[in-house]
Amino acid sequence: MELLVPGTNRMNKYTVTKATQGLANYIIKQGGQDRGVAIAYDCRIMSKEFSEETALCLNANGIKTYRFEELRPTPELSFAVRELGCIAGIVITASHNPPEYNGYKVYWEDGAQIVEPTDKEIINEVKNVTDFSKIKMMDKDNAIQEGLYHTIGKEIDDRYIEELKKLIVNEDAIKEMQKEIKIVYSPLHGTGAKLVQRVLKEIGFENVYTVKEQEQPDGHFPTVSYPNPEDPNAFVLALNLAKEVDADVILANDPDADRLGIYVKDAKTGEYIQFNGNMTGNLIAEYILSQKKANGTLPANGAIIKTIVSSNMTDAIAKEYGVKLFSTLTGFKNIAKIIREFEKDNSYQCLFSYEESYGCIIGTHARDKDGIVAVMTICEAVAYYKKQGITLWDQINKMYEKYGYYKEKQIAITLKGIEGAEKIRNMMENMRNNPPKEIAGLKVKSFGDYQKQEIVDKSGNKKNTGLPKSNVLYFELEKNAWVCVRPSGTEPKIKFYMGVCENSNEVADEELDRIESVVKDLASI
Repeated sequence: MELLVPGTNRMNKYTVTKATQGLANYIIKQGGQDRGVAIAYDCRIMSKEFSEETALCLNANGIKTYRFEELRPTPELSFAVRELGCIAGIVITASHNPPEYNGYKVYWEDGAQIVEPTDKEIINEVKNVTDFSKIKMMDKDNAIQEGLYHTIGKEIDDRYIEELKKLIVNEDAIKEMQKEIKIVYSPLHGTGAKLVQRVLKEIGFENVYTVKEQEQPDGHFPTVSYPNPEDPNAFVLALNLAKEVDADVILANDPDADRLGIYVKDAKTGEYIQFNGNMTGNLIAEYILSQKKANGTLPANGAIIKTIVSSNMTDAIAKEYGVKLFSTLTGFKNIAKIIREFEKDNSYQCLFSYEESYGCIIGTHARDKDGIVAVMTICEAVAYYKKQGITLWDQINKMYEKYGYYKEKQIAITLKGIEGAEKIRNMMENMRNNPPKEIAGLKVKSFGDYQKQEIVDKSGNKKNTGLPKSNVLYFELEKNAWVCVRPSGTEPKIKFYMGVCENSNEVADEELDRIESVVKDLASI
């Protein structure tokens, strides 16, 4: 949401406190005021102030708050909600968006972002706040004296870091290689530096080089136009430093440190190669499962979770190690929902979850993407594979040789305004009502309409998706290829995802380019 602009659809004191009053009304109806709400904020302009107003509004409604003393990563907020037994959590952040934006994210008692029906029920409470004079506020000193306003910090950091260190799967590799590994890291002016530097130091890595120009929090993001670890432009300074120190790996979190982008060194050429979210997710999945199998800690009921637009290589990895794979809709709140179901009956133990948009979590200590633990695990993997005499680039190529050359691509088309929204609707309806029989010469094996919650194979047999309704279309093609399309939920965009599996890198790239070209024609772009 755009910042500091008057209006009910902008991020300002009035919209923030209106949202908080609505949330407070809902919490009171749930009888959760004594459990309290954890609050975190990032480096963005006015995040600190908005978080304070949020806390005092909740306090004025008799609800305890636990507000971090300084900016903290979103995954630590998710952890804190469960660690403190709170009814809810709030983080003021706009993640990786440009500097003129900020946002307000609500988490529920399991540490996950709110889902149906809670989200709609809270939104209704917010809509019912029609008189700004009815929004309650309280003086901070009075809130502290009445035991409503609590400041948290180091004690939660300590407990969070301890949980991360429990997720190490090969301490010996770190001990043997900790003096050899060179790591370049950037928080992109955000929240990640303090905890990343701490956890890497505590587990033993000695050569960690933080990009100085991007180390300090700054909501103006002066060295990047777009603080997104998916964007190669965000890595310019990190790449320069990596070449200077001859780094093994380059890592960058987004400003709220829930996502991770990486570059890895190709020892043969000396160049650094960018991994996309699928490559990083599959690398981590293979590393964790292979290490657990080797050391005898792979559980019989192990599971990994991905989104339906993520790589099909993950399916092959899960099959290789005998763990159950679950696929769900985009958004980590949907992944968290599956983890919540596991815990009800202890049916599965979730080892790893990820989505192609650069977010993952190892274990279940938090219920949202965790770029801090991802940094730790990637560095551990670098140490292990370097001990074997290979780089992460070598390892991903070994995985292609083992499982097949899985390649994926996403394209997003921006269509602004009323006309753009109408065009997006028409595209979706045309593909929904007239699904193609083949795409790029590949026959459609099945067509999934997640709005109807059904998948229809080429013989006309139907089955339920097993997932909530969502405006998503999925085309399963021959040769393990696929295409998926959905409108963005937050931007005026329609997104197309596609993937292939071939027997060589070159053929996979060619096939992917061919599908992309046909998909654009299919959508009449």
